[in-house]
Parts: sequence; structure tokens; C-alpha cells
Amino acid sequence: MARAPRSVLVTACGAVVVAVACLAYAFSLRPPTVVETTPSAPSSDEGLRCGSTACRSVVKQSVGSDVVEVLVGRDSGRIKVSGASGTTIFELTIAESGAVVTDQSLQCESGAVSVCLVRGAQGSDVLGEVLIGRSGSWSRAQVPYLSTGSNLALHDVDGDSIAEIVAVQRSCGPNDCDSYFTQVFSIVGKATELGCTAAVRGVEDVLRTPTLAQLRPCGADVP
Repeated sequence: MARAPRSVLVTACGAVVVAVACLAYAFSLRPPTVVETTPSAPSSDEGLRCGSTACRSVVKQSVGSDVVEVLVGRDSGRIKVSGASGTTIFELTIAESGAVVTDQSLQCESGAVSVCLVRGAQGSDVLGEVLIGRSGSWSRAQVPYLSTGSNLALHDVDGDSIAEIVAVQRSCGPNDCDSYFTQVFSIVGKATELGCTAAVRGVEDVLRTPTLAQLRPCGADVP
């Protein structure tokens, strides 16, 4: 596998950082996220609106004693978390950004800190948002996530039993965009970006589940 030059990695990582920053800024211009807590929520979604239409359930997953469900309507959506403490409803921001949400859009990893990723394709990119559950209480990670290499998933990279966000990114050089690398983000601690893998030629060879030892600072010339 060919190694991308340092200049290519710097350019690629810079582009990814700018893209994520722009996406975060676009999200920040939206009204505050609507969060509703209902101790005795109804068993169906009748009456719950997703934009101008009624919400319909796309996919759900059990996370410990809670159930996380993705609901969509016309150009809008919700994430509903139901548990012993009631029901919490979050706005599905990627749906309003044009991402296509399907029954493959939800991935959750349960633990002392549970993590749920909701993702959807937007053209050749994948947009994602993350919910974090601690002791039955759920909150939204404030950073939106972007994969320019069509793969965004959860994986425990550093072995702390808390899933990280793993994003495959396209690396563009002067003449082509045929190289790819993996960028890893943490939801805990001060450093939100754990690092990047070496760039390789062809998306089929990129590391989708890297180890911590395979990461270097993004933009570094990885041997």
C-alpha cells in the first residue's frame, strides 16, 4: 500500500477539519434543540410531528434498559429515548441537513457510558450525530460528524469500553482523490480528536477499525 506524502495528508486533514467546522457552524445557526421529557409517554407515536408530517419509526435499538428509536417525517426527524425515567425526544438534525435516514442508520454501544450514532448519506458523504447515555440520562454530543469516505461508525479504539467515532475520509492530492485515511474522535476527555491513520490508495484498504497504536496526529507523516 502506497503512503501519502505529508503535504497530501496535511491538505486532506485540513479539508476535513474545515468541513466539520463548517457543518458545526451551520448546525449552530439552527434554533436550540427541542428536548421534551414525558414521565408517562404514550406507547405509540401518534400525534408526534416531524416537521409538517406525522413521525414514522425507521429503526430502534435497546441500549441497556432504554430503547433508542429514530423517527422521520418530511425533511425532518426525531430521536426518541424511552426508559424507566420517561421519554426524551431530540431533534434529528441530520435529516434537516438532507441526510437519508434508513433502517441501517442507528448504531448503539451500551456500557457505563452508552453511545448511539445516527448517520445518513448526503450524496457521497455521511453525516452523523451522537447521543451519550449516563445513568439513564441522555444528552447530545454537540459536535456533528462527517465522513467524506462513505463510512461512519462506532468502535472502541482506545480500549476504555467507551465507543469512539470512526470516520473514513477521502485524501485529495494535486492530481487525484484516490487515497483514504481514518479519523478517530473521542466523546470523553479534553481531546476530541484521537488521531488519524496513514493514507492508503483505495477505500478497500483503509483501516475501518484501527487500534490506538495505529493513530498519529492528523496531518503528520505517518510511516
